[in-house]
Amino acid sequence: MVIEQALDKWNFLVENVPNVLIQINEDEMAKKVAFNKWSKKEILGHLIDSATNNHQRFVRGQFETVPEISYDQNNWNTFSYYQQIDSQQIITFWTIYNRQLIEIIKRIPSDNLKKMIRVGAKTVTIENLVIEYIEHLEHHLNQLVNS
Repeated sequence: MVIEQALDKWNFLVENVPNVLIQINEDEMAKKVAFNKWSKKEILGHLIDSATNNHQRFVRGQFETVPEISYDQNNWNTFSYYQQIDSQQIITFWTIYNRQLIEIIKRIPSDNLKKMIRVGAKTVTIENLVIEYIEHLEHHLNQLVNS
């Protein structure tokens, strides 16, 4: 039941947030409030990087024994060049990627949702990782639309 509620929330975000984001002009999306802070484009890019790494966790966690998958978020963001890519491209990619992840999660057998994955210093189930992923999405999407 928990996973269904999480998927409902995730679907809601993917269906509604892009409509808000496309209303933000390119200058606002690219604006940095400080040199060492991410722009809105880079925050959304960070969410793409998170999707990429969690995609591996969701899939590999089903057939590998407690895989450990971590990443350097700042280098991923820098070398994915989000700041230089058009916002519409980033929004579209984020939307499509998350729709794909939702389709994957909907199909994971309940036994596999209990399999463990190592993320940094902690070990979590795939199900808990999905819930944490959605909480992470909400946190950063709120930054994008409410700042």
